[in-house]
Amino acid sequence: MSSMQRSNTLAKAVSFRWAPDFAAIQQVLVQRVLPPVVIIALLGILWELLCSSPGAVLPPPSQVLRDTWELIVNPFYNHGGNDVGMAWQILASLERVAYGYSLAVVAGIALGVLVGQSTWAMRGLDPVFQVLRTVPPLAWLPISLAGFQDSTPSAIFVIFITAIWPIIINTSVGIRNIPEDYRNVARVLRLNGMEYFTRIMLPAAAPYIFSGLRIGVGLSWLAIVAAEMLIGGVGIGFFIWDAWNASMISDIILALVYVGIVGFVLDRMVAFIGNRVTRGTAQG
Repeated sequence: MSSMQRSNTLAKAVSFRWAPDFAAIQQVLVQRVLPPVVIIALLGILWELLCSSPGAVLPPPSQVLRDTWELIVNPFYNHGGNDVGMAWQILASLERVAYGYSLAVVAGIALGVLVGQSTWAMRGLDPVFQVLRTVPPLAWLPISLAGFQDSTPSAIFVIFITAIWPIIINTSVGIRNIPEDYRNVARVLRLNGMEYFTRIMLPAAAPYIFSGLRIGVGLSWLAIVAAEMLIGGVGIGFFIWDAWNASMISDIILALVYVGIVGFVLDRMVAFIGNRVTRGTAQG
């Protein structure tokens, strides 16, 4: 066999081996990537057409890009005080969300397990939870400012009190819906409390728990953006409010795009972890 024939044979073998991977990638691009790209492009064109007229109130996308180009290409600038880039604004908000959401996860799962396991606790605490969860997030801000006397812990408390309710409710529902067969197996194996909690309770209720965690992380991001508009300082919420006071509409639009992207990424992260832990049963 000549060297050219060997090269052709090797090339065919390589192409045959990679053909399924290319087909899978192409399928993902067509089914998952192409539809949102097309929709976003169509919406962008429609936005450009509607806002390009002389009497338009909002700027078109082309003008938004021109007005905010420095913010886009230089997101990490720091001129001191509140005059920092968009990346620092978002990271400051994410730091507050991380603290408040982590506290909500720990407390929410613990209270959800208590309510789900104990009928007495459910009858006593469920009405309280149902009343408190209907209070709007920003309504807690004056109380937290009065209690903490500082903006940062007040914002963290608002995140905590906003995110905890769906975690409690979904966890308690998951605990109450554990199949009786699982409980019987635990009795036969004579599992102690900790073993029952780690081997039976948490795995069985995990799909419900992660559904609550996904709702909670979305509410956390929503709450911090709203709270920062009032407490000030560095953060994406205050950036939006400050841009409004300066009549910088393009900056507001850019910030809203970033807020939406970050919120989407946070939801996808929790969903990814949930699907790994529950082996896909937490989708939805």
